[in-house]
Amino acid sequence: MNRSAPIADQDFDKEIDRTGTASLKYDGRQSMFGAAGVIPLWVADMDFAAPVAVTQALSRRAAHPVYGYTVFPDSLYESLMDWLRRRHGWEIERDWIMMCPGVVPSLHAVIMTFAPPGASVIVQPPVYFPFFSAVTATGRQLVQNPLRLRNGHYEIDYDHLEQCAQGARLLLLCSPHNPVGRVWSRGELERILRIADKHDLVVFSDEIHADLVYSEARHHILSRLAKTWAGSKANVITAVAPSKTFNIPGLNLSALVVPDSRHREELARTFDILHVSASNPFSIAAFEAAYREGEVWLDELLVYLQETRDFVSEYLATRLPEIHLIEPEGTYLLWFDCHELMNALGMTDIQLRHFFVHEAGIGMSPGTLFGAEGSGFMRMNIGAPRSTIEAALESIRKAVHKKAKQGSA
Repeated sequence: MNRSAPIADQDFDKEIDRTGTASLKYDGRQSMFGAAGVIPLWVADMDFAAPVAVTQALSRRAAHPVYGYTVFPDSLYESLMDWLRRRHGWEIERDWIMMCPGVVPSLHAVIMTFAPPGASVIVQPPVYFPFFSAVTATGRQLVQNPLRLRNGHYEIDYDHLEQCAQGARLLLLCSPHNPVGRVWSRGELERILRIADKHDLVVFSDEIHADLVYSEARHHILSRLAKTWAGSKANVITAVAPSKTFNIPGLNLSALVVPDSRHREELARTFDILHVSASNPFSIAAFEAAYREGEVWLDELLVYLQETRDFVSEYLATRLPEIHLIEPEGTYLLWFDCHELMNALGMTDIQLRHFFVHEAGIGMSPGTLFGAEGSGFMRMNIGAPRSTIEAALESIRKAVHKKAKQGSA
């Protein structure tokens, strides 16, 4: 299938009213925050229109009036293979691809397949919270290898990871890392492979933010490194999806790339037991259109997001120094260090969340959601027009100033 001419010039400054669309981010504000009017900068979807090619593909499919059971066409697999080859230099085979209804269901399936009940599964907090619940809800043993924050930069504690790996069956890696924004270097990932090799760990590598990397960083696909790195026997299962990249998470279609045929067979049995089906005529149309025709849109998005990130960094440094940005190398999620603010205003984590919601009018994700290591942090989603982000920062600044004045009165 030939790729159509790319469509560029997306207006990311355009404000789109999402209320009344059954949007979790907007229509769920009252239930989430107890306040329907907050500026919602929490759940990880963006307020930007998807690529025009995606909208057109969905319209064409909707125009056919029968929405029956659906199979995955050859062109769907080819679109993903072409994207990974073109964008990441990763040559994969069609047989390696297993379609899934989102990354979280596939995460549960991988845990159920490769870690028997009671077995140890390693996570690296602060991390995307379903990593915790997927382990505990399936009756596995949660083993935590916390990241270390040094001089405003998160690192992996490899000595501790080595200890955790003894007797463990599975490592859940977030790459790029949500919420701290790290894009792991080649050297860091090779150290993970060495430990996985030594202890025969299966690594589930969640790489759904792989396309959202800023200009100073480079994403390395772990499975590709494992294949090219001399001597590696690491068993890597990679989760990929167009959902974050092209802002189509509500369509619920992702893929696992599983090079080992035995692992594919085992995973297929788990999917059969769970009766998991990912086929949907609209998600298929959007998936393929995004990977085939969304690249120019993505390039423009990355420029816009990086400019927003830098705007926030400058704003905090000059006008809101009580909050420190952990500079992200990827994702559209910012990790705010609020310890100085909490100390100045005498707040706990619960009070911090209340302050942002009910005094600043901003709905963000509290750091404690991502593990105990998130205490004193908040996560902000900058996937919105810059005017929205600026308004949010101004609201926070004014609320901090007002709170400080009340405290000194």
